[in-house]
Amino acid sequence: MRSPWCLASFASLLLLSIPKIAWAAETPEVDSGITAWMLTSTALVLLMIPGLALFYGGLVRTKNVLGTMMHSFGAMAVIGVLWVVCGYALSFGPSVLGGWIGWSNDLLFLKGIDDTIMDAGIPEYVFAMFQGKFAIITPALIAGAFAERVRFRGYCVFIALWSVLVYAPLCHWVWAEDGFLFNMGANGAIDFAGGTVVHISAGIAALAVISVIGSRRGYPKTAMSPNNNVLTLLGAGLLWVGWFGFNAGSSVSSGLDTARALTVTQVAAASGALAWIVIEGIKHHKATSLGIASGILAGLVAITPAAGVVQPCGAIALGLGASLICYLAIGLKNKLGYDDSLDVFGIHGVAGIFGAIFLTFFIRPSWMEEARELAGGSWTVMNQLGVQATAVAITIAYTAIVTLILTLLVEKTVGFRASQRDEITGLDGSLHGEQGYGLLNLN
Repeated sequence: MRSPWCLASFASLLLLSIPKIAWAAETPEVDSGITAWMLTSTALVLLMIPGLALFYGGLVRTKNVLGTMMHSFGAMAVIGVLWVVCGYALSFGPSVLGGWIGWSNDLLFLKGIDDTIMDAGIPEYVFAMFQGKFAIITPALIAGAFAERVRFRGYCVFIALWSVLVYAPLCHWVWAEDGFLFNMGANGAIDFAGGTVVHISAGIAALAVISVIGSRRGYPKTAMSPNNNVLTLLGAGLLWVGWFGFNAGSSVSSGLDTARALTVTQVAAASGALAWIVIEGIKHHKATSLGIASGILAGLVAITPAAGVVQPCGAIALGLGASLICYLAIGLKNKLGYDDSLDVFGIHGVAGIFGAIFLTFFIRPSWMEEARELAGGSWTVMNQLGVQATAVAITIAYTAIVTLILTLLVEKTVGFRASQRDEITGLDGSLHGEQGYGLLNLN
């Protein structure tokens, strides 16, 4: 016969274990399928950055190919570290300073997420690294606008400041659960994968920087032809492949939403490419490699904010429309005479604005029904259009003002614009002591 003390002890241990059992049941578990996809998506988005380096590197003159590619790889180094130190905390920490930015001491150096599993079933480390790739590629995109005429040192200082003071606040406003654009209107501003946060901000920042530092020496009278269209096409192909992680990975799942985002990404890219070569065929009676590369990017940028809410027919419309409006924007640049070297505003800024606003007219019916339900029946297309336009306007205004200030600050302190001698000689040799093509020293 068991002792009453033994029974009492056993009962006490059982009671003490109940809260622990209940707590353990509520703790999210790692979903290996979703985690595997998010790891893959993270790698795909990282692949886009050397892809961008190839794309931009092929578009500049021979004497600047390495200096231009270094902008992408430099961003991988500078922002790659800065994101871990404080970028993630600023972007996804709880709102502070009236909601302008996020912050959490626990997120500095990612020290507070070592054991954290998110509700989506992935370690928070994976989400932080996935988002970190967006933070890297955005300032790298801006670099295309001022290619061939800036100091590498000044560029590194600029992107560090820009990442903290422009990218992180925009990211927090749009994607953090307590961000004010995330909660604007009945269902928040729609930006599935970075139409406002990445592409509009990059395009507007590009205009702001070049308005301060000016054009390349000799522009537009001196011919400044691409040095290697093969590199540019290869880069465009890598960007297309990587964009599947960029958009489909933003679902933070591995299911129906992922499949939808991947499908419309493919459709929009193809539609953009097709539209551009048709436009060139009608106007010039030939299709160019740079044209099809530009069309691919225009379609991909336009679908980025919309990838979670439109169907394939909407993706076709956005891809076609983005190519047409970007083609016209680049033509207008040539008439206005501003030197956006690699058409960052003409592609990323214009297509980003187009996609973020016009997605409203192609939202899938099932999403509309869910939106009406969540809003208690008050959601309408026109209300959402107003929210989208407001989010775009805020992004443009904030990015332009802060970028102008940062550009002037960097120029007056460490120096941003390259010297006349360095620019004429070529940035590869003058700033990096190397040549992109062996012993050749071609202009």
